[in-house]
Amino acid sequence: MGSDQRRAAVRALGALARSDDWRDRADAGHGLAAFAEMPEAVGPLLELVAGDTLITRHTVQSLLRRMDRAGLSVVASATAVADAQHSDWIHTAVLDVFGIYATERDEALSVCEGLTRDADARIAEGARRLLADLAAIDPVLHPVRQGETSGQGSVRRIM
Repeated sequence: MGSDQRRAAVRALGALARSDDWRDRADAGHGLAAFAEMPEAVGPLLELVAGDTLITRHTVQSLLRRMDRAGLSVVASATAVADAQHSDWIHTAVLDVFGIYATERDEALSVCEGLTRDADARIAEGARRLLADLAAIDPVLHPVRQGETSGQGSVRRIM
C-alpha cells in the first residue's frame, strides 16, 4: 500500500473515530493502531484513548500489541495526561497484553526505558509511568534458562 492510500485509510478511520456509535470508535481505535507510526494517526488515537473507557482499553490494547516504539509512544503520551479512571483502563490494557509472556514484557520495558529520554516531555513522563506498571507485572510464562527443562518447550510457568 502506498503512502497516499495509507493517508486515505487514516483519514477514513479518523472519521470513524468521531462516530456516535461506540462500536465504530472501537473499530477505529483498532484500525488506527496499525498506523500509529504516522503522525496523522496520533491525534485521533489520543482522542480515542481519552474518550469512552471501553474504547480506551480496546485502543490501548491494539497499540500495545504492535510491540513497538510507535504504539508505546502513543500510550505513554496518553498515560501522562490520563485522569484516574482512564489510567485504570490503560493499566488494565497493559496487564492484558503483557501479563502472559515475560519476553514481551521485557521488550516493552526496554522500549519504555528509551522513551523516558524522549524529547517530548509528555511521552517521557508517560513512559516513566508505564515502566512502573510494567515492572510490577509478573508474567505467567518465562523463558527456560540454560540447563533447565520444563517439559513444555521454550517457556515455563512460574508459580
